Amino acid sequence: MRALILAAGLALAAAPAFAADPVEGEWLTQAGTAKVRIGPCPGKADRMCGVISWVKNPADAKATDVNNPDPKLKTRTILGLPMIRDFKPTAPGRWTGGKIYDPNTGKTYDSKISVNGTGALKVEGCILMVCQAQTWRRS
Repeated sequence: MRALILAAGLALAAAPAFAADPVEGEWLTQAGTAKVRIGPCPGKADRMCGVISWVKNPADAKATDVNNPDPKLKTRTILGLPMIRDFKPTAPGRWTGGKIYDPNTGKTYDSKISVNGTGALKVEGCILMVCQAQTWRRS
């Protein structure tokens, strides 16, 4: 029995520890008006998603997604709103193929995210060949 417990303990100790990807965590947007919590997508552990987890202006926490083109989504609150979704890994700290939603305009853009050498998050959104980037800081 003792040998069985020892073997089980050694097996657990030898199991690899999976570290969080560098993009995971809480990020303050470039404008400093909101934070986005990034982590594995619900039901899709191999993808990254993010929700608005904090807003600077308390009134914005109760504001709704009025600019959304889908009438059914116009009543959802900004706080907790899914902002980024379905990013696929290309390397640690680099994710592509995702979408980013801008609640200020109601538009969704093709996007990629990556952690740069300073530890900041580069967030790029593109329409056709035109891309814009923002730098978010870890919060």
